[in-house]
Amino acid sequence: MAQFAALIQQLHHGLIVSCQAPSDSPLHDPAVIAAMAEAAVQRGAVAVRIDSPQHISAVRQRISAPIIGLWKQQIPGYEVYITPDFAAAEAVAAAGADIIAIDATQRPRPGGETAAALIQKIQQQLGKPVMADVDSLAAAEAAAGADWVGTTLYGYTATTAHLQPPGFELLSQLVGRGGPVICEGGIASPEMARQALELGADAVVVGTAITGIDLLVQAYCKALA
Repeated sequence: MAQFAALIQQLHHGLIVSCQAPSDSPLHDPAVIAAMAEAAVQRGAVAVRIDSPQHISAVRQRISAPIIGLWKQQIPGYEVYITPDFAAAEAVAAAGADIIAIDATQRPRPGGETAAALIQKIQQQLGKPVMADVDSLAAAEAAAGADWVGTTLYGYTATTAHLQPPGFELLSQLVGRGGPVICEGGIASPEMARQALELGADAVVVGTAITGIDLLVQAYCKALA
Protein backbone atom coordinates (compact mmCIF):
# COMPACT_ATOMS: atom_id res chain seq x y z
CA MET A 1 0.00 0.00 0.00
CA ALA A 2 1.13 3.55 -0.73
CA GLN A 3 1.03 4.66 2.91
CA PHE A 4 3.21 1.71 3.89
CA ALA A 5 5.85 2.74 1.32
CA ALA A 6 5.86 6.29 2.70
CA LEU A 7 6.48 5.02 6.23
CA ILE A 8 9.27 2.74 5.05
CA GLN A 9 10.95 5.71 3.39
CA GLN A 10 10.40 7.91 6.46
CA LEU A 11 12.29 5.45 8.66
CA HIS A 12 15.10 4.80 6.14
CA HIS A 13 18.57 5.15 7.68
CA GLY A 14 17.10 6.75 10.80
CA LEU A 15 17.27 6.27 14.55
CA ILE A 16 14.24 4.78 16.29
CA VAL A 17 14.24 5.24 20.05
CA SER A 18 12.57 2.64 22.23
CA CYS A 19 10.97 4.48 25.15
CA GLN A 20 10.12 1.88 27.76
CA ALA A 21 10.69 1.31 31.48
CA PRO A 22 10.26 -1.55 33.96
CA SER A 23 6.77 -1.76 35.43
CA ASP A 24 8.12 -1.03 38.94
CA SER A 25 10.01 2.10 37.83
CA PRO A 26 8.79 5.68 38.39
CA LEU A 27 9.61 6.16 34.70
CA HIS A 28 6.78 3.77 33.78
CA ASP A 29 4.31 6.64 34.12
CA PRO A 30 2.69 7.39 30.70
CA ALA A 31 3.52 11.09 31.01
CA VAL A 32 7.20 10.29 31.53
CA ILE A 33 7.30 7.87 28.60
CA ALA A 34 5.60 10.51 26.44
CA ALA A 35 8.17 13.11 27.49
CA MET A 36 11.00 10.72 26.60
CA ALA A 37 9.45 10.13 23.20
CA GLU A 38 8.99 13.83 22.52
CA ALA A 39 12.58 14.56 23.53
CA ALA A 40 13.83 11.79 21.23
CA VAL A 41 11.91 13.14 18.26
CA GLN A 42 12.98 16.72 18.98
CA ARG A 43 16.61 15.61 18.85
CA GLY A 44 16.29 13.78 15.54
CA ALA A 45 14.76 10.34 16.05
CA VAL A 46 12.64 9.37 13.04
CA ALA A 47 10.27 7.23 15.14
CA VAL A 48 9.76 5.75 18.59
CA ARG A 49 8.93 2.26 19.78
CA ILE A 50 6.35 2.15 22.59
CA ASP A 51 4.86 -0.67 24.68
CA SER A 52 1.18 -0.85 25.74
CA PRO A 53 -1.94 1.00 24.57
CA GLN A 54 -1.82 3.35 27.58
CA HIS A 55 1.70 4.52 26.79
CA ILE A 56 1.06 4.67 23.03
CA SER A 57 -1.97 6.89 23.62
CA ALA A 58 0.05 9.24 25.84
CA VAL A 59 2.86 9.45 23.29
CA ARG A 60 0.42 10.03 20.42
CA GLN A 61 -0.80 13.18 22.15
CA ARG A 62 2.74 14.57 22.21
CA ILE A 63 4.25 13.64 18.82
CA SER A 64 3.26 13.26 15.18
CA ALA A 65 6.28 11.13 14.25
CA PRO A 66 5.65 7.43 13.59
CA ILE A 67 5.03 5.17 16.56
CA ILE A 68 5.98 1.50 16.40
CA GLY A 69 3.49 0.07 18.87
CA LEU A 70 3.49 -3.23 20.70
CA TRP A 71 1.94 -4.78 23.77
CA LYS A 72 4.00 -7.07 25.94
CA GLN A 73 1.74 -9.68 27.50
CA GLN A 74 2.61 -12.72 29.56
CA ILE A 75 0.22 -15.52 28.58
CA PRO A 76 0.38 -18.76 30.60
CA GLY A 77 1.66 -21.63 28.48
CA TYR A 78 3.21 -19.42 25.78
CA GLU A 79 6.63 -17.85 25.40
CA VAL A 80 5.59 -15.25 22.81
CA TYR A 81 4.90 -11.93 24.51
CA ILE A 82 5.26 -9.06 22.02
CA THR A 83 1.74 -8.41 20.66
CA PRO A 84 0.98 -12.14 20.76
CA ASP A 85 -2.44 -12.08 19.09
CA PHE A 86 -4.83 -10.01 16.97
CA ALA A 87 -6.71 -8.61 19.97
CA ALA A 88 -3.47 -7.07 21.25
CA ALA A 89 -2.73 -5.68 17.79
CA GLU A 90 -6.20 -4.13 17.63
CA ALA A 91 -5.66 -2.37 20.96
CA VAL A 92 -2.25 -1.09 19.85
CA ALA A 93 -3.71 0.26 16.60
CA ALA A 94 -6.65 1.90 18.38
CA ALA A 95 -4.24 3.65 20.76
CA GLY A 96 -2.59 5.43 17.84
CA ALA A 97 0.33 3.29 16.64
CA ASP A 98 1.35 3.69 13.01
CA ILE A 99 3.22 0.37 12.83
CA ILE A 100 2.47 -2.82 14.76
CA ALA A 101 5.38 -4.87 16.09
CA ILE A 102 4.76 -8.55 16.76
CA ASP A 103 6.73 -11.54 18.03
CA ALA A 104 7.34 -13.39 14.78
CA THR A 105 9.47 -16.20 16.15
CA GLN A 106 8.44 -19.75 15.36
CA ARG A 107 7.18 -20.40 18.87
CA PRO A 108 3.52 -21.38 19.36
CA ARG A 109 1.11 -18.48 19.78
CA PRO A 110 -2.40 -18.34 21.27
CA GLY A 111 -5.00 -19.84 18.97
CA GLY A 112 -2.34 -21.60 16.89
CA GLU A 113 -2.16 -18.71 14.41
CA THR A 114 1.07 -18.44 12.43
CA ALA A 115 3.06 -15.21 12.35
CA ALA A 116 2.37 -14.90 8.62
CA ALA A 117 -1.38 -15.20 9.18
CA LEU A 118 -1.31 -12.59 11.95
CA ILE A 119 0.74 -10.22 9.77
CA GLN A 120 -1.75 -10.49 6.92
CA LYS A 121 -4.71 -9.98 9.26
CA ILE A 122 -3.19 -6.82 10.76
CA GLN A 123 -2.40 -5.39 7.34
CA GLN A 124 -5.79 -6.15 5.85
CA GLN A 125 -8.15 -5.58 8.77
CA LEU A 126 -6.33 -2.81 10.63
CA GLY A 127 -4.63 -1.16 7.66
CA LYS A 128 -1.29 -1.05 9.50
CA PRO A 129 2.18 -2.15 8.39
CA VAL A 130 3.94 -4.75 10.53
CA MET A 131 7.39 -5.06 12.05
CA ALA A 132 8.19 -8.73 12.57
CA ASP A 133 10.49 -9.21 15.58
CA VAL A 134 12.53 -12.34 14.90
CA ASP A 135 15.38 -14.33 16.40
CA SER A 136 16.61 -16.17 13.31
CA LEU A 137 16.68 -16.30 9.53
CA ALA A 138 14.17 -19.16 9.57
CA ALA A 139 11.72 -17.04 11.57
CA ALA A 140 12.13 -14.16 9.15
CA GLU A 141 11.43 -16.41 6.19
CA ALA A 142 8.30 -17.75 7.92
CA ALA A 143 7.07 -14.20 8.62
CA ALA A 144 5.95 -13.79 5.04
CA GLY A 145 4.54 -10.40 4.12
CA ALA A 146 6.06 -8.37 6.98
CA ASP A 147 6.88 -4.78 6.04
CA TRP A 148 10.01 -4.79 8.21
CA VAL A 149 11.93 -7.59 9.88
CA GLY A 150 13.76 -6.75 13.10
CA THR A 151 16.58 -8.55 14.90
CA THR A 152 14.79 -7.73 18.17
CA LEU A 153 14.59 -11.22 19.67
CA TYR A 154 18.09 -12.43 18.78
CA GLY A 155 19.51 -13.71 22.06
CA TYR A 156 16.14 -13.66 23.84
CA THR A 157 14.66 -17.04 22.89
CA ALA A 158 15.55 -20.53 24.08
CA THR A 159 17.26 -21.35 20.77
CA THR A 160 19.33 -18.16 20.74
CA ALA A 161 19.98 -17.64 24.47
CA HIS A 162 23.65 -18.52 23.95
CA LEU A 163 24.04 -15.61 21.51
CA GLN A 164 24.80 -12.04 22.51
CA PRO A 165 23.06 -9.04 20.89
CA PRO A 166 23.54 -7.12 18.71
CA GLY A 167 22.74 -9.73 16.11
CA PHE A 168 25.03 -8.43 13.38
CA GLU A 169 25.40 -11.93 11.89
CA LEU A 170 21.61 -12.28 11.70
CA LEU A 171 21.36 -8.74 10.35
CA SER A 172 23.68 -9.63 7.47
CA GLN A 173 21.61 -12.73 6.72
CA LEU A 174 18.38 -10.74 6.72
CA VAL A 175 19.84 -8.03 4.50
CA GLY A 176 20.92 -10.76 2.08
CA ARG A 177 17.35 -12.00 1.63
CA GLY A 178 16.05 -8.55 0.70
CA GLY A 179 13.39 -6.25 2.13
CA PRO A 180 13.64 -3.60 4.86
CA VAL A 181 15.51 -4.75 7.96
CA ILE A 182 15.65 -2.99 11.34
CA CYS A 183 18.54 -3.70 13.69
CA GLU A 184 17.36 -3.79 17.29
CA GLY A 185 18.90 -5.15 20.46
CA GLY A 186 22.27 -4.52 22.07
CA ILE A 187 23.14 -1.30 20.24
CA ALA A 188 25.17 0.43 22.94
CA SER A 189 26.91 3.32 21.16
CA PRO A 190 26.57 5.64 18.15
CA GLU A 191 29.44 3.73 16.54
CA MET A 192 27.54 0.43 16.80
CA ALA A 193 24.46 2.08 15.33
CA ARG A 194 26.53 3.31 12.40
CA GLN A 195 27.97 -0.18 11.95
CA ALA A 196 24.45 -1.58 11.68
CA LEU A 197 23.68 0.81 8.83
CA GLU A 198 26.95 -0.08 7.12
CA LEU A 199 25.92 -3.75 7.30
CA GLY A 200 22.72 -2.87 5.43
CA ALA A 201 20.13 -2.10 8.10
CA ASP A 202 17.39 0.27 6.95
CA ALA A 203 17.01 1.71 10.45
CA VAL A 204 18.32 1.17 13.97
CA VAL A 205 16.40 0.88 17.24
CA VAL A 206 18.17 1.95 20.42
CA GLY A 207 16.53 1.51 23.80
CA THR A 208 18.50 0.89 26.98
CA ALA A 209 21.56 2.89 25.89
CA ILE A 210 19.37 6.01 25.57
CA THR A 211 16.26 5.59 27.75
CA GLY A 212 17.11 2.71 30.10
CA ILE A 213 17.92 4.74 33.19
CA ASP A 214 17.02 1.91 35.58
CA LEU A 215 19.31 -0.66 33.94
CA LEU A 216 22.13 1.81 33.37
CA VAL A 217 22.17 2.98 36.98
CA GLN A 218 22.15 -0.63 38.19
CA ALA A 219 25.10 -1.44 35.92
CA TYR A 220 27.13 1.52 37.18
CA CYS A 221 26.34 0.73 40.81
CA LYS A 222 27.32 -2.91 40.31
CA ALA A 223 30.63 -1.86 38.78
CA LEU A 224 31.34 0.51 41.68
CA ALA A 225 30.35 -1.91 44.44
